[in-house]
Amino acid sequence: MKNEKSKVELMLLKSQVSPHFFFNMLNNLYGLVNKDAGKAQELILKLSDLMRYSIYESENETVTLKEEVDYLKNYIELHKMRYHKNIVVNFNCDIDENKRVAPLLFIILLENAFKHGVENLRENANVTINFTSSETNITFMIENNFDSSENLNNKPGIGLKNLKRRLELTYPNKHNLLFSSTENAYSVKLILN
Repeated sequence: MKNEKSKVELMLLKSQVSPHFFFNMLNNLYGLVNKDAGKAQELILKLSDLMRYSIYESENETVTLKEEVDYLKNYIELHKMRYHKNIVVNFNCDIDENKRVAPLLFIILLENAFKHGVENLRENANVTINFTSSETNITFMIENNFDSSENLNNKPGIGLKNLKRRLELTYPNKHNLLFSSTENAYSVKLILN
């Protein structure tokens, strides 16, 4: 019974991953359709890929790291098309592409980097991602700059609460989630053992 309850809770948590992002993207598409039909079509295809992955792959217990990386890169490309400013994203990847992981864990951290960093910066927005794997672990590190004059809410949002609970259920005692910040940069490191 306890195992079934955990499975149901995990399915519910997975289903909440990114509806906010999809709503924002659809609003952007609405405004873009009359201005630049070609760009709108490209956005729709990328958004379709993201939605397909979110719906179908999230049902799987695990996916390959390659699938997760492709999903994250699609998300980044969509955001670069969405904003009318220069965004520098450094995505450093040294992974075993066939290594398996629970789906949609890293997207929450990437969404937060865009939401709390890129979105609020008028210029010089940057995000750095270092994604590595070894025989024994997977490490995802992400850092973004932010506008220090913005009032940052130190309470974790629903995305981080969701992630923490999913990690407890999926990787009990086999994960570390570390947060740090400086005056204008925020970083998160997730290690899965």
